[in-house]
Amino acid sequence: MGQVRDIMVRNVITIEHDKTAKDVALLLAEKEISSLVVIKDGTPIGLVTERDLARKISTSDRKSSDVTLSEIMSHNFRWVEPTTPIEDAVQKMINKNIRRLLVLENGKLAGIITETDLAKYLRSKLLIDGALEDTTALNRKVIKSS
Repeated sequence: MGQVRDIMVRNVITIEHDKTAKDVALLLAEKEISSLVVIKDGTPIGLVTERDLARKISTSDRKSSDVTLSEIMSHNFRWVEPTTPIEDAVQKMINKNIRRLLVLENGKLAGIITETDLAKYLRSKLLIDGALEDTTALNRKVIKSS
């Protein structure tokens, strides 16, 4: 297989750590995405998702503009390096039951991979492998009939 760098999304949308839950909701809606990397001084310190908003805001009686980002974000995010084999990233996601992995290079944000990215990669790999098998089988038939 390949490395994480082959499938990671490099253009990661981030949000500063001092924002509110309302800022998160507005940015997620504007960008039509489901998660944001939380940064402080250019370094990733957490991750916030639509699920975080839904679970942590809807269960309180507070307005989203009164809830700080640090109250709803996940501080314990998982990460891999760009050179990590894709199989290892998949295994980490399965073992930790997570949907996203940050990609860090020398402590700096280089990208992100999600379940969707992995599914697209595996689908294309299966299609390519299937096409190669079909071509090989066809070539064998042609050689036998010659």
